[in-house]
Amino acid sequence: MTPKKLKIGLFGFGCVGQGLYDILNKNENFPAEVIRICIKHPEKPRPIDLSYFTTQAQEILENPEINLVVELIDNADEAFLIVSEALKRQKPVVTANKKMLAEHLPELLELQKKHQTPLLYEASACGSIPIIRTLEEYYDNEHLYAIRGIFNGSTNYILTKIAQENVSYEVALRKAQELGFAESNPVLDVGGFDPKYKLCILVLHAFGLVVSPDKIFNYGIEQFSLQDLQYAKEKGLKIKLINHAERISKNEVAVFLMPQLIDSNHPLFHVENETNGVIVEAAFSQKQIFIGKGAGGHPTGSAVLSDISASLYNYRYEYKKSHWNKHLQFTEKVLLEIYLRYNEENELTHIPFEHISELYHSENYKYAIGIISLEKLHQVKSYLQEKGIFIAYTGKKIQSTEEKTQKSTEKQKQLEMV
Repeated sequence: MTPKKLKIGLFGFGCVGQGLYDILNKNENFPAEVIRICIKHPEKPRPIDLSYFTTQAQEILENPEINLVVELIDNADEAFLIVSEALKRQKPVVTANKKMLAEHLPELLELQKKHQTPLLYEASACGSIPIIRTLEEYYDNEHLYAIRGIFNGSTNYILTKIAQENVSYEVALRKAQELGFAESNPVLDVGGFDPKYKLCILVLHAFGLVVSPDKIFNYGIEQFSLQDLQYAKEKGLKIKLINHAERISKNEVAVFLMPQLIDSNHPLFHVENETNGVIVEAAFSQKQIFIGKGAGGHPTGSAVLSDISASLYNYRYEYKKSHWNKHLQFTEKVLLEIYLRYNEENELTHIPFEHISELYHSENYKYAIGIISLEKLHQVKSYLQEKGIFIAYTGKKIQSTEEKTQKSTEKQKQLEMV
């Protein structure tokens, strides 16, 4: 099959946009070229001829010569308007905007279906790891049990620096910003929002489930301290920010992300710095691990280029799991064991633990390890953040609250029979 020639209208000309332009401009054998670029700040100096640029989105969206729109801006609301309009005009779109995608998945799925126009977004999740297309193609007929991983290179870099160099959270964050791994306002990364958006996208392709970001519990690393590092080191553990999407029953999937204590046997134990790692567990292929760079312009640019290459052959996502797994539902009715480091003794009374298995108090360091439902943990999230409380999942097997209730009922019946 001979690929068509792509005439690209590009939105955004930052680090990734410029890199993409350079790659396409220098690769004479690649049948694609950028012919128009929409920018927000025309006064900025540009490294290429100014005739390429416009500040008017319609000059791209209404141009009949342009047959692919590439959206690389940092404003999710504006990105949604651009992408929606392009799809309505039956112009295929490539985007890297994970926030826009996660917040508008139902609308974007409907637009693709209604206008029979593809929207590709490999660059929106896990940098250079081709995880979306892998879920779409390799696992399209697989029964998946779980997808887990480190989906944010910035936070992984910060945690690595704290652990390896014994520096404070503030120093590690500043280094990440200097290297361009974290933004000047890093809350999307360190607060666990960026990986949550990616988790929404991957849950769709892994399980066919559309979950709104505001329903997913996320807890970042802002409260992490050297005390928590010391606890982990004493136990031979590391702390990583890990995403989880796991079947807990035939019809339910639990989805959440928070710091996690992992030992040297964990597949992500040696995934350091800005690297991402994804674990996929399935019925037939069992456990597979994908590792690659997750932050920086080049990893993102490689994923954007991959989508452009796929567009040459009219590739589109089929979303097979959405048709097959209509019975699946999102749930927070699961029990997790967590490590919780707090500051004042009275704070612990506000945490609705089902059971506390370990409790430690000293003048400067207080922690508890216990069982709590994800649902209740979500309810006290604001309190945890307000009090500067750090939490980490211990990785103990997830149990549904319904399963626990059922077992308790069965045990009670057995006792009554005796």
